[in-house]
This record gives sequence, structure tokens and C-alpha cells, in this order.
Amino acid sequence: MKIPTASDGIAWVTGASSGIGREVAAQLAQAGWVVAVSARRADELESLAAAHPGKILVFPLDITDEVAVRAAVLQIEAAAGRPIVRVILNAGTYLRDTAPDFDIAKFKTQIDVNLLGTANCLAAILPNMLAAKRGQIGIVSSLAGLAGLPGAVTYSTTKAGLLAMAQSLKFDLDRANVGISVILPGFVKTPLTAKNKFPMPFLMEVSDAAKIILRELDKNKFLIAFPGGLAWPLRFLRILPAPLYFALVARTTKW
Repeated sequence: MKIPTASDGIAWVTGASSGIGREVAAQLAQAGWVVAVSARRADELESLAAAHPGKILVFPLDITDEVAVRAAVLQIEAAAGRPIVRVILNAGTYLRDTAPDFDIAKFKTQIDVNLLGTANCLAAILPNMLAAKRGQIGIVSSLAGLAGLPGAVTYSTTKAGLLAMAQSLKFDLDRANVGISVILPGFVKTPLTAKNKFPMPFLMEVSDAAKIILRELDKNKFLIAFPGGLAWPLRFLRILPAPLYFALVARTTKW
């Protein structure tokens, strides 16, 4: 497939009010893209737009609202006068949960945002990309999607779901000349990870994470997993016998 460029259309980044989404949008704008940004916090989106005059289009949005998502895509393309050709679906949330404090409300919240919210965005953008036979989609999952990790019962579940979703979609999107990548970051300095009270190996600066994501998207790489020092061990753990997997993860995380 042809990698979309800024001359082909615009980019759309969800979850752009902070963290990875905000930095990816900023770096796209610096590279010459016009970027539509969405999140619930309009004030943060406006401050991002102020830092990149003429390059950032602000569209506040709750991605769990299916009707609002569809309307937003129409509004974005109408306002820009150009199609959305590159999408980074980054919006997500993390609520720590374990067996003793398993909470169905936390479960539903993360399912609604991480899985259903991403699906709402896909449902809104796929028809146009399939019809035009062009475009690129990046879905932000997590290395936690490679293996069920302690303290992340629902988070690991949703991120694994995003990986499987992207894998399944790729068969059809390849035929339509539409690129799709699934992005699996490790620990990145964001407001979400700032809440963690445990050691985070290979903790990365958000600017470095965004650079990796955009570099690998430009290569149309399907699986963008980083940093390697954390990604490769987790990929290896997936193929181990169950007793060894649980013993190693428990020892490593001191669970």
C-alpha cells in the first residue's frame, strides 16, 4: 500500500488531550500534517491547537457515543475539506483491578472506552477508506495485550482484544489497500502511568514513544511493539507452558 502523506488528506488522533495521543498529534503537525484531535477535555485540545497554529483542528468527543463519533468524522472532513487518510486510535483508560477487588463497573468502563470506543471509531472511518481504497489506521493497544498481567485484569483483556481485532481486520484491509497497525507500547510517562505505585521497567519519555510510533507507521509495520527490552520477553512468555509462565510473571512482578 501507499503510505499516506500530508498532501493526501488529514490525520485524526483520538485521546489527544494528553500522553501519547497528544505527542503523536504534535509531531504530526510539526511534520506538516493537518491533524484533527479528539478527546473529552476541550481545554487541553485547545491548548494543543494554540501551540500549532493552523495545523490542529479541535473536535471534542466521547468515543463511547456511537452517534457522536459518526457525526464527528463527517464534521472533521467537512471542516478540513479533505478526507481523513491517517487515523491513530489512541483513546483508552486503565483502572487497576485484581481478583479480590474485581469490580464490574470498572470492567464495563474499560470495555466501553478501550474496546467499544475504538470500534465506534472504526465503524465511522472504515467505509470511506474502503471505498477510496486508501488510508492507514493505527490502533493503540499495549504490551499488556500480549499477556495477562497482575493488577490489570480488564486492561489486559481489552488490549488483547484490540490486537485480535487488528489482526482480523488486516485480511480484508490488505485487499482494499488500507494499512492497519497495532501499537503496543510498554511503560510511557503519561498521566495514566503516573498513577502506578510499582516499578516500571524501561519507562520511556512520551516524545520517544511518539517518534517510534510514527517511524514504524511510515514503514507500514503491522506490529509496533516497544521498547524491545520489554516487548521481546513478553512475546517469549506467550509460548511458554502455563506453569512456567505464571511462575516467571509472579517472580518478575513480585506478585
